[in-house]
Amino acid sequence: MKGSCLCGAVEYEILQLDSPISHCSCRTCRKSHAAAFNTGAGVKHENFRWVRGQDQLKAYESSPGKSRYFCSNCGTHIIAQRTGQDQVFLRVATLDDDPGQKPAFQIWKSHEVSWLEYGSHIPAYPEWQPDRV
Repeated sequence: MKGSCLCGAVEYEILQLDSPISHCSCRTCRKSHAAAFNTGAGVKHENFRWVRGQDQLKAYESSPGKSRYFCSNCGTHIIAQRTGQDQVFLRVATLDDDPGQKPAFQIWKSHEVSWLEYGSHIPAYPEWQPDRV
């Protein structure tokens, strides 16, 4: 499977996901992704490789021993890595291909935002809403 950042400067390939996909609602993930939650999965080092743009990556140590890597051009957060672990934590939304699985669980529900709501009761449009100017 292939993946990339928003501007395309950074590309990677993975052979497989090595852990189930999960949603994380912790405050750090919400802030680093500017979203209500982050969707991630573990990928062992031997199943992950940078194709191009590794020199475009910047890192930020968001908590002791955990660094988040993002494209220095467009800001896309691609992976996180903890010191001494044999895997990276891939931001699944950066995959260009379908991973073939659905999220299995959610963590840090205690940090979930109160305004998060979605479902069939909220209007959904295939693209922009009809009255958008």
